Amino acid sequence: MRLSLATPADAPAMASAHAQAFDRPWDEMDFEDLLDGEGVFAFLVADEDPAGVLVCRAVAGEAEILTVGVAPWARRRGVARALMTAAIGAARAAGAADLFLEVDVDNAPAVTLYEALGFRRSGLRKGYYDRGPNGRADALVMRLDLTASAL
Repeated sequence: MRLSLATPADAPAMASAHAQAFDRPWDEMDFEDLLDGEGVFAFLVADEDPAGVLVCRAVAGEAEILTVGVAPWARRRGVARALMTAAIGAARAAGAADLFLEVDVDNAPAVTLYEALGFRRSGLRKGYYDRGPNGRADALVMRLDLTASAL
């Protein structure tokens, strides 16, 4: 597994990983635009093929995971944990005291991983995710205190 700090040149690979992970993926321009934003950083896991992507923004002492996705063929191999661990370290280095994310309430593997990394449930966003013809899904808001001891 090769994890790297992503740059705008990685937008095609980031979009590919995202498209494998989500029904409504972001495109290359979405990633390029985000990476031009203040306080935004991203990580990409890719060997032969893009396996996972994470985008985070750290501003004004807080950080938020904007997206994290792993291709189905790469799941259960430590990709998400590697991406999250890198993001936690980068958010701390950027001076963030807290790291937030939203996760689909039905995504038990992700919730389990985030809790194992120290995230705690801090809220619920009703109808946050649009599932198209399947309606909407709630999202858990999770928070990690970055001032606590490191992983």
